[in-house]
Amino acid sequence: MKDIFELKIKVTAEHIDKLNHVNNVVYVKWMDWVAVEHWEFLTKNNPLPEHIWVVLKHEIDYLKQAILGDDITVKTWVGETRGFKSERLMAFYKGSELLVKAKTVWGMLNAKNFKPTRIRENVLNVLQPAK
Repeated sequence: MKDIFELKIKVTAEHIDKLNHVNNVVYVKWMDWVAVEHWEFLTKNNPLPEHIWVVLKHEIDYLKQAILGDDITVKTWVGETRGFKSERLMAFYKGSELLVKAKTVWGMLNAKNFKPTRIRENVLNVLQPAK
């Protein structure tokens, strides 16, 4: 089983669009926030300030709606990682009901020169800890 990181979100008025559900752009913002929170959690005991991450691609399936007042659980885990790219997968739930599933491909850059940098063992060990 993958190492799953979870966060909770309460849907508020600022998340709602004219169709009275969570706007798709809000999910993208949540995906970014969750990814940052997970990276900070993974590196809290072993900071890696020499690396930064940028989004290369999002794939999002909007399956069901979330509305004002809903409690959302976001689950995320790291997928395939190779070269300078790493997949992050996410699932947004209301209770046991899957609302949105997403995959983001992130690219790791050198924090000083912003050039792609190969994901080496020290970063891989953080992203996919040994069982």
